[in-house]
Amino acid sequence: MNKIAIVTDSTAYLPKDFIVRNNIRVVPLKIHWDNDDFEDGVNITPVEFYKRLEKSSTLPTTSQPSVEEFLRIFEELAPNCDGIVVPLISSGISGTVASAQAAVSMFSQVPVEVIDSRSTTAGLALVVIAIAQAVSEGKSLEEIKHLAEGIVKRVNLFFVVDTLKYLHKGGRIGGASRYFGTALSIKPILYFNEEGKIDALEKVRTKRKATARLLQLAVDKSAGKPAHVGVMHANALEEAKNLRGYLQLQINCPEIEIYDISPTIGTHVGPGTVGLAIYSADGN
Repeated sequence: MNKIAIVTDSTAYLPKDFIVRNNIRVVPLKIHWDNDDFEDGVNITPVEFYKRLEKSSTLPTTSQPSVEEFLRIFEELAPNCDGIVVPLISSGISGTVASAQAAVSMFSQVPVEVIDSRSTTAGLALVVIAIAQAVSEGKSLEEIKHLAEGIVKRVNLFFVVDTLKYLHKGGRIGGASRYFGTALSIKPILYFNEEGKIDALEKVRTKRKATARLLQLAVDKSAGKPAHVGVMHANALEEAKNLRGYLQLQINCPEIEIYDISPTIGTHVGPGTVGLAIYSADGN
């Protein structure tokens, strides 16, 4: 049986027991804030991060893991595996994929496949979960790569932010820039496009209507068929729970996990963000 190791990044923000159970290595992204340096999910939690963000007059900056970090992890894993699969945050918003690919070019002990999820948070988490299942079934690295790339093409990630100022200041606003400066009551529905960049889908007038629109988008994407769904939030757990409750009533999905939006992503979307990721279970 092939033994495949899994490496992902901290923006997936998977439950710790899942990470331990599946022997997943998590590479943290970096947060730089005034005179403080943090590793996402290591020495700062989402609760601590959003509490500070709401009070701070300055915004943190973020950076991807280094080539050396990926290379060190590959070298540590190599003696006990036949291959390594590395699903990561979208290359459209982070240089993490580029760092991993550079490390792969310097590494030859076992084959490594880097998967650009073209999403993050719940979207990336769904890809990692599918990969972990495939690894547990003994699938080969090539089979896992094919599976993961198929899911990446099917994942849709939609979210709504309370304000566009964080995306704007962080330089990740992309196609959502058309809504910047509009009335505060406008809540844009954003998504990751085919290039893995943040784009604007439409705008609604209130947060309640935005949540209802997220639900309708998920229902439309599932088209009554079984689906895999994840809900995500930035310091908005009650809203996320409500969204999950509605989804469970209308989507054929046995289990819907709620994911914290990691501090790295929270830097750019801001507190109050709620979203979901969904892909069809039947491969269509």
